[in-house]
Parts: sequence; structure tokens; C-alpha cells
Amino acid sequence: MNPIYEKIYAVVRRIPAGRFSTYGRIACLAGNPRWSRLVGAAMRACKDQSLPCHRVLYQDGTPSPAWLEGEVNLQRLFLEKEGVAFTAEGKADPAFLWPQ
Repeated sequence: MNPIYEKIYAVVRRIPAGRFSTYGRIACLAGNPRWSRLVGAAMRACKDQSLPCHRVLYQDGTPSPAWLEGEVNLQRLFLEKEGVAFTAEGKADPAFLWPQ
């Protein structure tokens, strides 16, 4: 496995239920703030269903359109089930951002 992906996955595993983080924050915590796009690639490549990839959002708290199934964004649905609130604009409430 790609050693950078392993670093990214190790950070994503630390995001607690009921919280979310961003591609940029994960990149910084994994060791390089320029890895934001690599974080996205790692999330797409992940086959481990126990990894909470749904907790990684865009910088502004918007869920990824890659999670769309028809009109429903499964990423948002999973986060709401964990207690994450969303604004009227469809962005995750920054109060739930990890780490703070």
C-alpha cells in the first residue's frame, strides 16, 4: 500500500463519530499541507469499509458530490445519523469540526 495513503488513513481513523474534518486538515495532520488532493484520491481508493471516509468534507463543510445517490447525499445522511448538524446551505456546522 502507498505509505502516504497509510498516513492519511491513520489520521482519518482518529476522527470521532459525530465530528468531521476536511481534506486540508487531514493533509496537514498526515504531514504535508499540499496533500489535499491526495487525501481525496486516498478516500476514493479506500476499500476498507471500517474507515470513516464519510467524515472527510470539503474545506467549507460541503459534502462531496461523489457520495450522491440520486437526490440523496449519503455522506450527509451518515453524518446526520452521527449527530452532525448542517446549515440551510447544506454545509456541516463548524461546531462539529475536528480537530478544533
